[in-house]
Amino acid sequence: MSTILDQAAIRACEREIHPYLRHTPVVTVAGDDFSLDCESITFKLELLQHSGSFKCRGAFANLLMREVPEAGVVAASGGNHGAAVAFAAHKLGVRAKIFVPRISSPAKLARIEQYGADLVVEGERYADALAASRAWLHDSGAMEVHAFDQFETLLGQGTLGLEIDQDAPGIETLLVAVGGGGLIGGIAAWYANRVKVVGVEPTAAPTLQDALRAGRPVDAPAGGVAADSLAPKQVGQQMFPVAQRYVSEVALVDDEAIRDAQRALWNVLRIVAEPGGATAFAALLSGAYRPAVNERVGVVISGGNTAAVDFDR
Repeated sequence: MSTILDQAAIRACEREIHPYLRHTPVVTVAGDDFSLDCESITFKLELLQHSGSFKCRGAFANLLMREVPEAGVVAASGGNHGAAVAFAAHKLGVRAKIFVPRISSPAKLARIEQYGADLVVEGERYADALAASRAWLHDSGAMEVHAFDQFETLLGQGTLGLEIDQDAPGIETLLVAVGGGGLIGGIAAWYANRVKVVGVEPTAAPTLQDALRAGRPVDAPAGGVAADSLAPKQVGQQMFPVAQRYVSEVALVDDEAIRDAQRALWNVLRIVAEPGGATAFAALLSGAYRPAVNERVGVVISGGNTAAVDFDR
């Protein structure tokens, strides 16, 4: 298998995982629908993917492209990655143990249990769950499926870029939420500067911005309303060189902007996105990213694991 993260490797990965995924839809609306000046906004509705997020892509890539031991797989997650690994393991008949922190939403915990994985709640943040998972991994003989810092994970997430390219070839800019960077790393590698890829992070968890400023992944704050999906301590080592080369800029949005984006998606499109799923759109709605008047903008909406519809509660 190639160890180069490029279009050829992503295409090969897509052929492996295609039978297990949904080809999620895109919807294009006028910027004016949201009182924005840009010509159009194309939403990639990846929250309609199996298990509720793009994470299924990386999960299946790991389980299909690596040799899974009899002991099965183990993963640490804020929730969405754990649900995806649990789903993939269920479909492929593999044992799975998932470690999550206490901040994980009840909707995500329910998903993991629904798919039959062994669920362990440990610590306050993702980093705590990761440490616990690795302590268990040492004695179990299971295979770790990392949420973002794993080559196969990056390949799988890159297939989302392939789909967007197929279905929305006219976009000029693509906004992608950033946690550990697996999604934006895979997507940026696919496009390789053919469109402007913009990372969007919560101000309470600026992992990629801090890494780009430091020239290497560094510890960043890990809080905010989207902390269960967008707040590891650091971005991944493997995606960072990709981000340096192919991510055009990073926009930061606060918790209020993320909540506003959730409300707007619901009010205008009847899309129910979790905070992490709405974060990329928050950059447009809040003005953290300001497109040109004729700019055709794409936004990844990934993360629908929430029970909330009344966002004012």
